[in-house]
This record gives sequence, structure tokens and C-alpha cells, in this order.
Amino acid sequence: MRINEEIRIREVRVTSATGEQLGIMATRDALAMAEEQHLDLVEVAPKAKPPVCRIMDFGKYRYEQQKREKEAKKKQKVITIKEVKLRPNIEQHDFDVKLKNALRFVQEGNKVKVTIMFRGRELSHPELGKEVLARVAEKLGDLVSIERNAKLEGKNMTMILAPKPQKSSKPKQQTESKGGNSNAEN
Repeated sequence: MRINEEIRIREVRVTSATGEQLGIMATRDALAMAEEQHLDLVEVAPKAKPPVCRIMDFGKYRYEQQKREKEAKKKQKVITIKEVKLRPNIEQHDFDVKLKNALRFVQEGNKVKVTIMFRGRELSHPELGKEVLARVAEKLGDLVSIERNAKLEGKNMTMILAPKPQKSSKPKQQTESKGGNSNAEN
């Protein structure tokens, strides 16, 4: 955005601080009008013919713009992909530990990339890896949706799971507890 003396165009369309159209005038006249009001002349639409300039307090405008950007950034949810690596012939206890980690990642709101690593002759039996991935998807069941099915890429087979949106059940619990209290009193 160009402000005050940075505006080099001969004529501009000017709007006041309240949004009222002041018409097309010479840039130096518009600049003088802005200085009388102790405000800045800011080019809002440089591509228009003639360019549109607004008389406003540029410092206040920038502050409010930064504040809006900060709020938008706060509301943003960053989703990362966490990885859990397994082997095709994994034992039950090891599987349970890896499953617990995957469950924790999903509950934190992250996507989970489940990787089966094949070595040597294990690569000739990809169905074993698919079975392990199917077990993971089955155990996590209602909490996740399969974003990308099992796919063999080189010596690794991967599957990506995304958390399903959680529906809050708090209002239902409050109404049930209110109903329970009235029954207990009667």
C-alpha cells in the first residue's frame, strides 16, 4: 500500500474516513485535505481508473489489520502427520504399545502414518503387512477414517489415518443429570 507522498498518480478518486465519496481530484489536493484532518491518504485500489484513495489513520488501520491476522492465526488448527513404524511379524505386546501411541496421536488431533517396514524375504509376503495394517485400522475403528489405504512403496507399506471430528456430548450429559436429580427428589 502506498501512502501520502508515495502516491505518484496525477488524479485519484477520494473517499473520506467515514466512507463518503468525495469525488475525483488532484492528488496534491487530496493530500492537503488529509493533512488538514491530521490523517493519511492511503491508496486502497491501485488498479482502478482512477486509483481509489481513502483518507484514514494509517497507523490505526495497520494495528487493526495485524490484530485480525493474529486472531485468524489463533483459530487456525495445524495438523501434523505422526508416524508409527511396525514390522510384518510384530509381537502382540509391541503391537499394543505402537497402537497406544497411534491412539494418543489421533486424540491430539494429528494424522497418523502407519508404516510397515519389510526386510529381505519379508518383501515377498506383502499380505502379512496388509493384515497388520488392517488390525491397526480395526482397533482404532470409530476414532479414525482411512485417508489413504495400504500402499506398497519400495520396502515400506504405508497407510494414513485421519481423526474423525469429535462430537461433543456435554449438553446431553447435562440434561440427563438434570433429569436424574428431579427423579431422585420425587
